Amino acid sequence: MSARGMQVSPSISSVSAFMLLALAAVWGGSFFFAEIALAEVPPLTITLHRVVWAVPILWVVVRTLGLRLPREPRVWGAYLVMGALNNAIPFSMIFWAQVELQSGLASILNGTTAVFGAVVAGLLLRDEPFLPRKIVGALLGLAGVAAIMGPDLLRGVDLRNLAQLAVLGAALSYALASVWAKRALAGQPPQMNALGMLAGSSLLMLPVALWVDGVPRFDLPVHVWAALLSLAALSTALAYLLYFAILRRAGAANLMLVTLMIPPFAAGLGAAFLDERLGAAAWGGFGLIALGLLVTDGRVLRRG
Repeated sequence: MSARGMQVSPSISSVSAFMLLALAAVWGGSFFFAEIALAEVPPLTITLHRVVWAVPILWVVVRTLGLRLPREPRVWGAYLVMGALNNAIPFSMIFWAQVELQSGLASILNGTTAVFGAVVAGLLLRDEPFLPRKIVGALLGLAGVAAIMGPDLLRGVDLRNLAQLAVLGAALSYALASVWAKRALAGQPPQMNALGMLAGSSLLMLPVALWVDGVPRFDLPVHVWAALLSLAALSTALAYLLYFAILRRAGAANLMLVTLMIPPFAAGLGAAFLDERLGAAAWGGFGLIALGLLVTDGRVLRRG
């Protein structure tokens, strides 16, 4: 769920705005679907379901567009790394964290992805310098995380604290994935990148999930299967198609705004169907993270 690049982007048309809302809804829904599936399925197996069932959907898209599979081993090696950084690692960490955290809170902490992305890009990419506004944005994001986690972390580490740190680790993994994609996959068609990435993450997750969780159950309740397939079809396959379409139409900086729109969808679904409620500290932390993203993006300072 990473968006990279903080340069000035084209304006957002009504079509692009609708697509941004749709992307926020399906990515926000991923936290909700995972919460339902966790009642019957362990976290690593949920990740396996999410990536495996998305592959045939994207395969149909790639074939329909007439795209050819790359033949260079280097490209497939890059897809394997991308699948680890952008799918296997962050999905698994977030789903594991959701055993302890509400879906809305997990989505808020995941909102630090763009802040991490600016920091990582500033450190590793020459064409994205580490500007002062990015430092300020990172500090605001850090303050938001501190407001959410509170002083309890200083008194000792428990499962809840570890879960929150796991979501932050997932956000960092997304940020590293954005840098890897820019360096290793810039010349490939975006739909092919999505398919190759998910094929790579499926290859990685299959032995890991089998080793840790055992053979997946298939005698699951209908609502759990609905959640798993929604994760794959809506929150993964459709989401990446929307992601690349918005990137082409509205630019990377506007695409980053989706990070601010995901938590309200996730928290709204959690409140409506899972009886979840977030406290003032969570929403206050979200406000600081959101401000950090807007400062990092630069448009707040340009308009000030």
